Amino acid sequence: MSDVRHASDATPVSVERLTVRYGRRTALDGVTLRVARGSVYALLGRNGAGKSSLIRCLLGQQRPEGGRALLFGLDAWSHRAGAMARAGVVPEEPDAPPGLSARRIAAFCARLYPRWDGRAVEERLRRFEVPTDLPFGRLSKGQKGLVSLALALGHSPELLILDDPTLGLDVVARRALFEELVGELADRDTTVFITTHDLAGVEGIADRVGFLREGRLVLDEEMESLKERHADSAALEEIFLQVVGGAEGGAR
Repeated sequence: MSDVRHASDATPVSVERLTVRYGRRTALDGVTLRVARGSVYALLGRNGAGKSSLIRCLLGQQRPEGGRALLFGLDAWSHRAGAMARAGVVPEEPDAPPGLSARRIAAFCARLYPRWDGRAVEERLRRFEVPTDLPFGRLSKGQKGLVSLALALGHSPELLILDDPTLGLDVVARRALFEELVGELADRDTTVFITTHDLAGVEGIADRVGFLREGRLVLDEEMESLKERHADSAALEEIFLQVVGGAEGGAR
């Protein structure tokens, strides 16, 4: 049986004893977690907690020193193309050819994905009020982020990976991004893995949360049971501060 067939019904995201080191510094220390199909998993942590290192491993951009990062049962490092074929990605820093407009970038992407839905991409950009003929490099950061989200959803991915997608966005852009996520989740059984510093924004959509502290996963729990255990806490931010400590300012 081929890897792709074996992976067809596998868990969308599976991290097994993942360890990443930079010289003497340990960024991730034996992290294990799983993201169930159709769920929203929010990974939270302070600056330097290891969120970005985990994302890079999931995207096949970094080889872990120990353990594995799997997408649909495929090792993200050794089978990157196959692992990413069913995923859409919204990076922290949106990146696209600065001289191309959103419409031209979408047209290029359409040649890469057999299931590309150009009409849906155009409709999303219209709702986001992003000018489709303006060069990408001239768009605001918020507009670039919304273009990235529209493109990430263009091939109807089974898994959406978002790396702190609201960082640096204004209130309007943040609201548009989360509203689109809610609508997407309502329309199809999309699995979402998101790292974020926007605890208030993610609280209403996450099914499960993980807290990273100094490279270790110190909490991994269903949102509902977490809120029940901390009934005295009014918000996810308060629970986060109790468990992790310190001020949350955008963990990496």
